[in-house]
Amino acid sequence: MTIGTTNARARAVLPLIGSAPGERERGSTGITRVSRMGLLVLRLENGNTMAYEIDTTGALVSALPRAGAPAGDWIGLTVGERTVAWSDRDPILFALAVGARPDEIDLVFEDRLRVLPGFALTLAQWAPDVLGAAGAWDTRTALHGAQALTVLKPLPASGEITMTARVTGVWDKGAAAVYDLAVESERFVATWSLFAPGRGGFGGDRGPGRVSPPDDAPAWSTELATADNAALIYRLLGDRHHIHVDPAAAAAIDQPRPILHGLATLSAATLVAARETGAHPADLTQLEGRFAAPVFPGEPLTVRGWADGGLDVVTERGPAITAARAVFG
Repeated sequence: MTIGTTNARARAVLPLIGSAPGERERGSTGITRVSRMGLLVLRLENGNTMAYEIDTTGALVSALPRAGAPAGDWIGLTVGERTVAWSDRDPILFALAVGARPDEIDLVFEDRLRVLPGFALTLAQWAPDVLGAAGAWDTRTALHGAQALTVLKPLPASGEITMTARVTGVWDKGAAAVYDLAVESERFVATWSLFAPGRGGFGGDRGPGRVSPPDDAPAWSTELATADNAALIYRLLGDRHHIHVDPAAAAAIDQPRPILHGLATLSAATLVAARETGAHPADLTQLEGRFAAPVFPGEPLTVRGWADGGLDVVTERGPAITAARAVFG
């Protein structure tokens, strides 16, 4: 069997079937290869998936758990390392996608640009994509359950950053598992919590429970109008899942139409919180939130905030984001 990788040292062990990094290629053996730095994922024509961990020198470290293996087998997995570059066009596009206004000129004008910290989450999106491709969960049914972001240093208007990703925890919820995936860099730490139906029951810890809603009244509340094309713009930043653009894909997950990215909604609410509290949105130091229900592009939202930085987002149908918090330094 021939498998492929783009790392020079690994070639001695794993013969190539192609040479373009990050591309999907078909070799004469009938194997389709999806190659990522740190993780080599093989999809065979019979539908099976095999994955291998490659260290930073390109050496084969170990075979990863097979696709569909008990969720607990993924705890502690190093997903890999990725260096991503961007130009000032990208954080400007992000700001527009989450609702920056023309008068917020230092969010949208390259000559004096301050990067919204939530842009970091688009740079780190590769990590959950890679882990899903390796078979940790069923990508057709897994949900983005919650997100956290700790800002260590501001991102420049353009540049590049090296990130590493690892599975820091897998929680057994009975009928489902929740994977915590941390992406770390010198400028931020981002943690995805991914809800995977059908992967629970492996005998692990249940993990933390849901945070109770605040007892006191919010300090402020404001309406937020989402644009009809918000998901179409946000997906250009990297998360091009079809459920955000294709009605047929949305119907497959029992939604009447394409849904807005949860991270787009959370970032838009953070922008609102900065305006309401007199903070600059680029001064965000901590962000977190739980995705309770989908939001549809163009849908009116209510964003509420508390004195301690607590947030939630509500639609006419009920809560969309709960247990959220935005702290500005």
